[in-house]
Formats: sequence, structure tokens, C-alpha cells
Amino acid sequence: MSEPEPEPTPGLRERKRRATRSAIQVAILDLAARHGYDQVTIDEVSAAADISPRTFFNYFSSKDDAVIGDFPSLPELPATAEFLAAGPRESIYAGLGRLLDAASGALAEERMPEERRRALLREHPGLFAKRMAYLHRFEDELTGIIAERLATDDATIAGDAAALQRRSRLLSLIGLAAVRYAYRAWIGAEDGRSLGDNILEAFSELEETLAPTSRS
Repeated sequence: MSEPEPEPTPGLRERKRRATRSAIQVAILDLAARHGYDQVTIDEVSAAADISPRTFFNYFSSKDDAVIGDFPSLPELPATAEFLAAGPRESIYAGLGRLLDAASGALAEERMPEERRRALLREHPGLFAKRMAYLHRFEDELTGIIAERLATDDATIAGDAAALQRRSRLLSLIGLAAVRYAYRAWIGAEDGRSLGDNILEAFSELEETLAPTSRS
């Protein structure tokens, strides 16, 4: 089986878009730390991010959405097509690791803003609830993609809708638990490794942990 192609390097327009989104989020977190989140206005955020309020709303519908952060649309990622096409010869865990590594750039890119975001979410239960709602939608999306992969790989389970749904949900929850494990390691480290690096390492550890059991 050929090696999966690396994710394409973002073009200038995409890099500028990401930089603007990041600047907006950092501005909100900085202002909230200084003045309290409830006192922060869109005008203040826009000025701090060096954009217009109109531009702010091109990126986020509200300051809550900017704090909650980005969850990628999995069907739009090239890595999703690679995951679905990999076939039964590839470990499902290895495939999930690469897929969630590809998604990690949208989930979190820099430690310091992410630490501030976590603190703010702890202080505001309403924001935390919205973040969890986004996570649940991401989980459902991931479960659907895993189900499609399993149905393609194994005709037996493809014919049992209930079993397919159960196994897909279980694998989705295992995958997200591995991401959470990787996230905790990443947020507490002081090295130059990315969240994606930690995710790939977590899935490698997961496979090593499960291998003795699967051979017994």
C-alpha cells in the first residue's frame, strides 16, 4: 500500500485567513484577562486585532464562537478521503491517528492562547457548554466517517446496522480519548512539538498497548 500523501502546505490566502482568526481569538482572550469577559466588546476585539468589526463577523458570528474555537469539518479534509480509501490492510488506529492529526491544526495551534481559553471556559459554564456541544457534533461526524470505513472494509459488519453503529461509536470515543491524552501531554510540555505530534505518538502507544491483547 502506498504511503499517504502529506497535507498540502496552505497558500498565502489561507495563511492570512488563519492568522486573522488567531489574532481575533488572542485579542478576546487578552481583553478578557484584563477586563473580564462580560466587559469585552466586538469593537474592542476588532481594534486589538487590527481589523474592522465587519471583518470580525466574516470569521465569527459572536465573541462566544471566537472563544469556543474551531472544530474542523472532517468531510472537507483530504485526510478523510485517505482514511476511507486505506482499506482493511491498514490498522484502523493508525488511520484514525493520521486523520485526527490532520484535524489538530484547527483544534489548537499554540499553547499559551489555549491555556487562557481553558481558564476562561472554566470560569463561564455557558461557554463550556457550547464548547461541549461543538465537540459532540465533531464526535458524531467522526463516528459517521468511521462507520463508512468499517462498512467498506468488512462486509459482515456492513450488514448489521446496529453492530456497525456500536463499533463506530466505540472507536470514535477511543480516538477522542487518545486525542485528549495527547492534548494534556502537549499543553503541559515546554518543547517545540505540535499537538499533532503528540496525537500520532498517542495512537502509536494505543496500538502497542492493544497489540498483546489482540494476539492472545
